[in-house]
Order: sequence, then structure tokens, then C-alpha cells
Amino acid sequence: MRARTRKLIEDFRRGNVKALSRLITYIENWIEAEDILSEFYSSIGKAHRVGFTGPPGAGKSTLLNRIALEMKRRGMNPSILAVDPTSPFSGGALLGDRFRMMDASNSGVFIRSMASRGSLGGIARTTVFVADLMDAFGFDPILIETVGVGQIELDIMRASDTVVVVLVPESGDGIQAMKAGLMEIGDIFVVNKGDRPGADRFVMDVEMTLQLGESLKDRDWSPPVIKASALKDEGISEIVDAIERHRKYLKEKGKFDENRVRRYREEIEELVKQKLWEKFLKGLNLDEEIERAYREGKSPYVVVKEVVGD
Repeated sequence: MRARTRKLIEDFRRGNVKALSRLITYIENWIEAEDILSEFYSSIGKAHRVGFTGPPGAGKSTLLNRIALEMKRRGMNPSILAVDPTSPFSGGALLGDRFRMMDASNSGVFIRSMASRGSLGGIARTTVFVADLMDAFGFDPILIETVGVGQIELDIMRASDTVVVVLVPESGDGIQAMKAGLMEIGDIFVVNKGDRPGADRFVMDVEMTLQLGESLKDRDWSPPVIKASALKDEGISEIVDAIERHRKYLKEKGKFDENRVRRYREEIEELVKQKLWEKFLKGLNLDEEIERAYREGKSPYVVVKEVVGD
């Protein structure tokens, strides 16, 4: 490990936020990431991880700003990890719309934007590892906001203990909303912009579908549907109450620890796949193989068999 990295780790242990930010950058770019995370492994796993997902324009950032402020008011130590689309030029977070969270930032809430870097599951490949680092720093809860790309954001379910699905009346009619895969992963549902026309009807549609049991992933927990307005600061306290109730439920049922075992396994699997891929590429000029095969008119399936074997 480089001396510079060792110094950052020492500063991190003293509670230096700048050291945390720099180490997060290392994790995102996978620079000495395994050594860094190994240093803090014994401190990882205490924080409640709360994922926020939903369609674009649902107001997730503004809602998170209010929720973080409410948590701060209650004496909690929240942080926000917001995943944005990737810039095709710089590779960084494209939107970077953290100005919607300025109130929380000015109140001392740590906020980190990170780029999705082409990941289609709503979060980046390294999001879980960055959350591990924030966990080790002592933040609790950790609020994770997904990109906001629609029905495919299912990775947040694996990265979080509690999933909050944020919808708006403009999401469409109730039947269309029920088709979304998001409806099947939520522990808490929030209808944001609840002062708009159709909000009450939309809340009823969501509640009715959940009562039918078609979208319940855990029948011991009945997902609440909360009408809120981030701009008017309405329903925020109820959302935080629901998050805390779900945390208590997870602890009582032993599911909090189950999530950590599951995440432990998934992180090992991710690292194994990454290592095997790197090892595979070392002994192969893949670009040259692809170009040659294309000129020869071979199908991709034949190429894969030749490269990997049967």
C-alpha cells in the first residue's frame, strides 16, 4: 500500500471527511480498493442502508433532502449516496444535481454523487463498496438514490435493507403503474407531489394492489403507502417513521443479519468474477481476436467457443 493511501486511512480513522471523499474516489476507480476495504472490514455492517428508487421526475433528490434533515433533527447521522448517469466525455456524474440537497448539505449531511458508469441496474458496480466505506466511517443510516431509469432498477434491492419506491400521480394510471417491476421490490411506497390532482386516487390504486398480495415480497411486512410533498415538507416525518419501523422489524425477525450474509456472498461473487475476467484478459488480445473473426465472418457464438472452450 502506498504511503499516501496509508496517510488517508489514518486521517479517515480520525474522522477526516476529506480523507473519506478521497478514499471513495479510490474505490470508484478501484485503486487499492481491496486493501482499503480490508482495513475497515471489521467496522462494516452496522448501518441501515435505505434505497430510494422510482421513475425520473419523481422528486427523489428533493425528497431525500427533506428526509435527511428530519433524520438529522432526530439525532441520527445520515449520509446520502446519489448515483447519477455517466458523462460520455468525462466518465463522471452527468447531472450532479446535488443543489436540490443544499439544505441537507449545509446542515452537515455528507452527500456523495457517483456515476453509474454504464450500469443498467440503477446503481454503479462499486456503489455497495462505497456504501461499505461510508458505513465504516460511522454514518447511519446511509440513503442511496438510484439513477431513475425506470423498471430495471432492481440492483437497489440487493444493495439495501429497506427499499423506498417513490412514485408520482403523473406516473400514469394505476394499472400501468402496477406493471412496473419496482412495485415488487418496495418495502415503503411514497406518492410524492401529493398535492397534485389524482394523488388520492393513485394512493388508493397502489394500496389496493398491495392488499391483493401480488406485489408483496415479504408477507410479514405490509408496505405502507405514504402521500407526501417534498416541496411543502408534508409527509416527511411519516416516511422517517416508516423507515424506522422497518428497521426495527428487520432486527426483530433476524433479517438485518440475513441481509449482511447475503451481501457478503454477493460481494465475494462480484470480486471473483472481476478477478477471473482480469486473469482471462491478461493472456488474450481480445480486440485482435474480434477483428480477425469479424473479417472471417464467424458468428459471435463460434468465437466464444474458440476463446473460452466448450
